Amino acid sequence: MSRMPVVFFGHGSPMIALETNATSRAWQEIAAAIPRPRAILAISAHWETRGTAVTAMARPQTIHDFGASFPKALFDMQYLAPGDPALAARVAELLAPTPVHLDITEWGFDHGTWSVLVKAYPQADIPVIQLSLDVGLAPAERLAIGRKLAPLRDDGVLIMGTGNIVHNLPAMDWGNRDCAPYDASARFLAEIKDAIEKDEPARAADFARLGEDARRAAPTPEHFWPLLYVLGARLPGDAPRFVNDRIEHGSLGMTSVVFEPAEATRAAA
Repeated sequence: MSRMPVVFFGHGSPMIALETNATSRAWQEIAAAIPRPRAILAISAHWETRGTAVTAMARPQTIHDFGASFPKALFDMQYLAPGDPALAARVAELLAPTPVHLDITEWGFDHGTWSVLVKAYPQADIPVIQLSLDVGLAPAERLAIGRKLAPLRDDGVLIMGTGNIVHNLPAMDWGNRDCAPYDASARFLAEIKDAIEKDEPARAADFARLGEDARRAAPTPEHFWPLLYVLGARLPGDAPRFVNDRIEHGSLGMTSVVFEPAEATRAAA
């Protein structure tokens, strides 16, 4: 089985699940361009825990973790992909000696995962598990978890992070999706992209060093954290490809990044 890429999806609003736009098309194009995974391990910005957990149920629920102002059609959506208890157990083995809670009752697919997958893999026929974000970890520890998970890529597992490099909802210009990015948003995105292009994950992990730009572009870190797991799972020779590389509403980064194995990059050329 060929090595799977690792992907960070810039996920934006859950409304994308109901829309056809540049972002939904980008997710579809990413899925179409990479090998079909046998399973998916998702790390979403929307499952924060104390300690590390992984969904281990056979039939995960679809979680509608957003406000009542969203339309009924969004609450009616279900993503009925199966879980993969055996893969969850394998994740726990790879992360040892870190304790990993095998969750069989509490979580499922939050909108950070299913709003992307309903576009990327609409048939919902690929097993999916989610790994939680332990709020007590340092950025370097998130990279380390990604490194421990990287062997799954040789077993046909797509490791995907879903969040946003730039994510400041209070600052957004809600009335203008296509307004110019705020200066801090643009500088922050450019700096993180440069760290990615130069394969300097520790530099990306130390995003707080960017001071006021970091405070304005990522005032809370949970949407940035999934990128660090993805960067940890990147292997030597993986080439980054930026997709849908833009900022909406001034302060919502939609950039996705596909890290493709060297042999896939050569084949595409």
